[in-house]
Amino acid sequence: MATLYLASKSPRRRELLTQLGIAHEVLVPPPSNGPDEPQLDGESAADYVRRTARDKAQQGAALSAERGLPAKPILAADTTVILDGQVLGKPVDRDDAIRILSLLSGRRHEVHTAVALIHDGHLHEDVSITQVHFRVLTADDIARYCASGEPYDKAGAYGIQGLAGVFVSRIDGSFTGVMGLPLFETARLLAHAGIALP
Repeated sequence: MATLYLASKSPRRRELLTQLGIAHEVLVPPPSNGPDEPQLDGESAADYVRRTARDKAQQGAALSAERGLPAKPILAADTTVILDGQVLGKPVDRDDAIRILSLLSGRRHEVHTAVALIHDGHLHEDVSITQVHFRVLTADDIARYCASGEPYDKAGAYGIQGLAGVFVSRIDGSFTGVMGLPLFETARLLAHAGIALP
């Protein structure tokens, strides 16, 4: 039986929760017709990622109530790649993936993953911030990576746990945070809901 609802369709977040031994049920609202998680005017990248995680958790709570589901904690997260204060989201196409990866080449960027948990009507939040250093990427590196299909559903156009792992020369922070669900911060939030880890 599921211990909590995961308000995310990310397979990586499911995999990481399973790694923690947390039984869960995915609960995501139907897709909207508008842009995916737009940044508000004047909103900083750091505020954006926290707000988006909160919004996802609140949408999950509303969906749970609407469907009359049994009450359980609702966990949500959002991952944002930030370079020079700008959000680098999921690429819309190959040209956009090339653009994003070219920007990251040979530079350090930040990955913020915000986690939000709603339990007994209370919202608990945490955030993981990781510095990621990329080696210089050649045009061939980027072309091969785009041909793999891996960049297209990921913030910043890369997945550290996949083929792009060879681009990363160093990280300072949380590997699982870059993947999309920082296990340290997530475990700390789950403790608020009385969810014990194995």
